[in-house]
Amino acid sequence: MSSTPHSVSPILGSDTSTIARWQQGIGLGCLGVMGGLLSWGWMREAPWTFWAALGLLALHPLILALQLYLSIAVSRQRGAVLTADAWGPWRAWLGEWWVSLLRFMWWQPWCWRRWPDASASKASASASATMAGRRGVVLVHGYVCNRGLWQPWMAELTRRQHPFVAVNLEPIWGSIDDYPERIDQAVQRLTDLTGLPPLVVAHSMGGLAMRAWLRATPHALARVAHIVTLGTPHHGTWLGRWGHSTNARQMQEHSAWLHALAQSEDANLGAHFTCWHSEGDNIVFPLGTAVLPGSQARHLPWVGHVALVDHPQVMSESLALLATAQSPTP
Repeated sequence: MSSTPHSVSPILGSDTSTIARWQQGIGLGCLGVMGGLLSWGWMREAPWTFWAALGLLALHPLILALQLYLSIAVSRQRGAVLTADAWGPWRAWLGEWWVSLLRFMWWQPWCWRRWPDASASKASASASATMAGRRGVVLVHGYVCNRGLWQPWMAELTRRQHPFVAVNLEPIWGSIDDYPERIDQAVQRLTDLTGLPPLVVAHSMGGLAMRAWLRATPHALARVAHIVTLGTPHHGTWLGRWGHSTNARQMQEHSAWLHALAQSEDANLGAHFTCWHSEGDNIVFPLGTAVLPGSQARHLPWVGHVALVDHPQVMSESLALLATAQSPTP
């Protein structure tokens, strides 16, 4: 009779997502308002309702365009050298519009449970044996997101038979210092399953949550193989000045929280990080703020903030770290 090698308790809060419920409500509410406007206009022969519905539909791309304009203007004001490409901002804007719409209207509100986390308590003996010696991946999302952000990553890792845990960081408006416990549980689960320290891939605020975990956890660097951050505001973001939640204020440029975090860290911390950034990032800017000193900096010309997540080059180079760090199974 086979049995699993050990029991793993659920990741804290992994079975719930507050942001999924919020995004479901917002998405359905927007569709309801648009449908109501069009129906009312059709019955009353009021053509203005068509334009009102179109204006509501256009709100999202207009906000993205404003963010990208501010990103470019602030980066140039700070002296950053942007990639010369007349069509680059247009590609960044169009790409960001599509991937953010897909994630915030479908993947995160409705599909965040599609790919389950690795769990020894549910795995067969053969599946558990397959996990042994295959490095796992901890996926850490950013601000007002959930694990549904990582759909392409979870699908590809499943195909490659690498176990993963994609955390939900909550409370969504709380302090970044509230998140290390969830990350610690995810790291420990994958280490127990595979016998290897996991790779960590973190988007946006998730990279700061990882640094908070490193600060709060003894010998944390020995427990992870490497940390890849995508558009993380390691030095804060200019856009953070408009945020009002605790974690948004912590991501402001020159915030006291970021200063204290940097003061607590070893000067060589960056050597354990790969940091991806772009002048097309419409959330984390100016250019360069997403690079931790001493890290392996990776620049992609004209890629939006959310689009960084599953950019082909980001995924291929990050997954290559699994192959190069792979330990042979005895």
